[in-house]
Amino acid sequence: MIIKKMKNIAESSPSDINKNLLNAYHSDVEWRGFYPLEDLKGLEALELKVWRPLLKAFPDLERRNNIVIGGDFNNKSFVATVGHLTGTFKNSWLDVPATNKTVHLRTCEFHQIKNEKIIQSHMLIDVMDFIRQAGFWPINKSLGVEEMWPGPITGDGIVLEEQDPAVSKKTLVQALAMQKTLGDYKPETNANFTDEQLRKELLNHPQKEYWHSKMMWYGPCGIGTARGLSGFVDHHQMPFRKTFRDRDYWTIGHYVEIGDGKYSATSGWHSIVAKHGSKEWLGYNPTEISITMKVMDFYLHDEGLIRENWVPIDIMHILKQLNVDVLQMIREQ
Repeated sequence: MIIKKMKNIAESSPSDINKNLLNAYHSDVEWRGFYPLEDLKGLEALELKVWRPLLKAFPDLERRNNIVIGGDFNNKSFVATVGHLTGTFKNSWLDVPATNKTVHLRTCEFHQIKNEKIIQSHMLIDVMDFIRQAGFWPINKSLGVEEMWPGPITGDGIVLEEQDPAVSKKTLVQALAMQKTLGDYKPETNANFTDEQLRKELLNHPQKEYWHSKMMWYGPCGIGTARGLSGFVDHHQMPFRKTFRDRDYWTIGHYVEIGDGKYSATSGWHSIVAKHGSKEWLGYNPTEISITMKVMDFYLHDEGLIRENWVPIDIMHILKQLNVDVLQMIREQ
């Protein structure tokens, strides 16, 4: 099972990391990752650039899964996860000084499986959240709450058994329908709206038919967590839409959408192309730079609606495109 193989990798010793990687991945694997590692090709690059530095920095590393789901899309099979790589931060990683304290690396993945091994991986580690846990905060204050992401409220996020295909299809259809409303309905393009009017429009946006009244939206570090539709609108959606009025969804890189029982997930690499036009989202002055975004969405469908949404976004990658080099800021401190 792939999840067991990934656990073995995370808990490898220096002497068995190569064997464990070979057991899980094809030798010519394509690994698509987070800034600053970006995209790698082949098992050797994956070992030397990703896993050996991680295991050196966190010698007692372990894998802790909150969500494990699977499914097929465009005749390709995927396993997707949300969880943490947890360990004691003993040696520097990405030039961030070690703390000798526990760190939970927020980790989200889509693995494409071929002949029982991984042929392509998309992996986001929330590097900004790692930096926060290491005691640094070089960027603007988050609008939402910064915290460790919890697992699903239903406590059943590890889906290892075959699910009812009708239920899986229904959850995915619901997620895709909600996402479609986000692209189709754009009240922020009305230049005459005040902030109060725009907020009212977004609270009455067609998306409201899909969200649970106690929805939780778990955003990446730099945005934070929001509760309820009003929290989502205030802490992410309205600032985002004001900052990126000119944007396209799924124009490049959309590679997966799966449903698995009560869970669904989608991702694009990149999933959004947008022009940075104001400072509301993340707080940086407008640059008019056209940027791309690596985004994943994981959904729990409960009581007939979308109850929880885990949203890994490569914030460090976005900031670098805006000429904000967070790692360089830390090196200079």
